Amino acid sequence: MNKLEENMISLGTIDESGSSCRQERRDAAANRARILQTAEKLFAQHGVPNVNMADIAQAAEVGKGTLYRRFTNKAELCLALMDTQMIDFQNGMIARMQQMSAQKMPKMEQLDQFIDALIYFTDAHAPLLCEVQRAGLLQDQEPDRLELPHFWQFMTVSGLLKAAVSSGELPENLDIDYLADALLAPLKADLFYYQRETRGFSLERISAGLRALVAGLRHSNGAASV
Repeated sequence: MNKLEENMISLGTIDESGSSCRQERRDAAANRARILQTAEKLFAQHGVPNVNMADIAQAAEVGKGTLYRRFTNKAELCLALMDTQMIDFQNGMIARMQQMSAQKMPKMEQLDQFIDALIYFTDAHAPLLCEVQRAGLLQDQEPDRLELPHFWQFMTVSGLLKAAVSSGELPENLDIDYLADALLAPLKADLFYYQRETRGFSLERISAGLRALVAGLRHSNGAASV
């Protein structure tokens, strides 16, 4: 029901209907919170790949219908689990970059610090991100959905690169959109997980490698010295 339809409910039914709707919303919110808490606990105990939706419904003591009404699949549930952490990370990085800008820190140094922080954030959420990516959820969504992890990361990296061009830290002829995607590509969940689990790369090694690529942009042909 949209807001216009809600406003058209007659005064004679508002008390009864409103009370019922409020209770339904409270129940739905409680079920959602219990599902997420249960899923987080099961994932921590058994690993994301080893837990299915039926396990979550049983442990949360909700019907499968209730579970699937809120989350179509495990990938949607994983993305919901990351919501708070993503918002905290985004807000923290925005505040940090504002502080760095106030201190007149070069944009390329800000990008260096953002990439390093993003590596550790990705590592903390790699199993959830892998499930989301494996299900194709990111590819199925609109490309400008701000709550999706990659889009916000892309906008941050491309924004810092454009600011670096404006400030003379980088040449004007760079393909910013491509470079932003290229810098973020190693942090896509499947490749990152492969580097960590199969190749055995440490976070320090991954960070050093990506930051070396960032540093290399400073020496691109035609870049001003910084």
